[in-house]
Amino acid sequence: MVLARHIDPDELIETLKDHPLHKAGAHKRGVSHTTPYSSRYAASVELSKYKIPQDGAPADTVHQLLKDELDLDGRPSLNLASFVGTYMEREAEALMIENISKNMSDADEYPAMMDMHARCISILAHLWGVQKGEKAIGSATTGSSEAIHLGGLAMKRRWQEKRMAAGKDTSKPNIIMGANAQVALEKFARYFEVEARILPVSENSSYRLDPELVKKNIDENTIGIFVILGSTYTGHYEPVEEIHDILDAYEKETGNDIPIHVDAASGGFIAPFTHAKAGKKWNFELPRVKSINTSGHKFGLVYAGVGWIIWRDESYLPKHLVFELHYLGGTEESYTLNFSRPGAQIIAQYYNLIHLGFNGFRSIMENTLANARLLSRALEHTGWFRCVSDIHRKKGDLKFEKGKPQYDEGENSAAYNAGLPVVAFTLTDDFKKAYPHVKQESVSNLLRAKQYIIPNYPLPPSEEKTEILRVVVRESLSLDMIDRLITDICQVMEQLQNTSATDLAAWQSSNPSAEKTHASLGHRAHNRHKAKRPMHEGVHRSVC
Repeated sequence: MVLARHIDPDELIETLKDHPLHKAGAHKRGVSHTTPYSSRYAASVELSKYKIPQDGAPADTVHQLLKDELDLDGRPSLNLASFVGTYMEREAEALMIENISKNMSDADEYPAMMDMHARCISILAHLWGVQKGEKAIGSATTGSSEAIHLGGLAMKRRWQEKRMAAGKDTSKPNIIMGANAQVALEKFARYFEVEARILPVSENSSYRLDPELVKKNIDENTIGIFVILGSTYTGHYEPVEEIHDILDAYEKETGNDIPIHVDAASGGFIAPFTHAKAGKKWNFELPRVKSINTSGHKFGLVYAGVGWIIWRDESYLPKHLVFELHYLGGTEESYTLNFSRPGAQIIAQYYNLIHLGFNGFRSIMENTLANARLLSRALEHTGWFRCVSDIHRKKGDLKFEKGKPQYDEGENSAAYNAGLPVVAFTLTDDFKKAYPHVKQESVSNLLRAKQYIIPNYPLPPSEEKTEILRVVVRESLSLDMIDRLITDICQVMEQLQNTSATDLAAWQSSNPSAEKTHASLGHRAHNRHKAKRPMHEGVHRSVC
């Protein structure tokens, strides 16, 4: 039975302990023991939570008790909300453990690691279509957030230099992005004092940046366009080439040269390998694409902690943003927001690139798309759901049509709409009419009881009335697991249809931990109306 909110469980436990030494203040027992559960920490003395203890505790006891608490977390392999990888081969894990103490900032001390870093930059530059005669330059980062900030800052500085050389005002820079943008893009604008022109998305624009709105919102103060290769909401690729052509026409008309930064956090490791590519051109084949970022810890198949940014040529990285560091006896150039950062992930990234090769990556990415298509078809076949994502539909067929036969004749991803292996789905109107008491959130909560983490959240501002469930199909979500997931979703839906509205209330969100309550200023889903910035104002955090 859940404790009522007015009861403090910590105080309750403290009051009701029956150990004489605890109540009488007896002398502490010795710390010797046979197992962690035979020690005094198993029942009479708690590990300190909020203040450092005066005396420590035995290593095996601390390890076991922390491990026990961490067992309350979800299972990473069933965290279908996240784009971040949760599987690596044992050989890759061994390399990471062997090099876990290496620091990327100590370049002079770890030259072999830095050589691998340079090789990764070269490999990615070639994958992304760097042109002959250009000298691509780039860096590993702690993730795509840092990489996006670096790309945006370079665009801002180039815009300032050009304006100052022409004797023009530099006080009102702006940058364009869609309302589907991940929060890191808006953070760049806020942290580096750039006006964020966040353009609404709609069903007609496939919930992604609308080129027609780009055309209406650019001006001489636009430092660049953030274009996303793989929306975290629905997996759609934004139309880089179409926006590129609009900017070409705008320059011919006004003389203003506006660059593009492609946020390929997920798509940067998918589009180069799949038969579908990105549908149209998206990379350095387009002259206006000056920089691209990606997350090695997403579809680069490395554990969390590595991103990448590359400029097509060193001329697009303003020189006075680059620091020359004299550190530990060596000299190096640096353009990052972080200094010390782990080097093991860079080694793991190089391992994946060399071990898998082009064909290995292609096989993995095609498999994830095939599994995502299967899941999409199965969900729509039930009649309970329609998919907002469209990678399972024939190329050019972008919308769900009730009763339309599903297309499954494609040999590979080239026959289907290009996009990330993401399945974004929502309850059909027919289901909502038949079962008005069933809230979509209950689907997510019941699946959580089966250990799946599948988020339920609203689409971007202007479309927030539509809530979606979203599954990211990573390499570890095999065909067998897809089969199990579909079975469990069907069982949950049947359970919901046979449950009364009163009983369904039990499946709403649970109370957060004490730490979450006191350490976070955020709000849970049912209290999101209390947020300082309502949904219609700018970017809200997507699950990524």
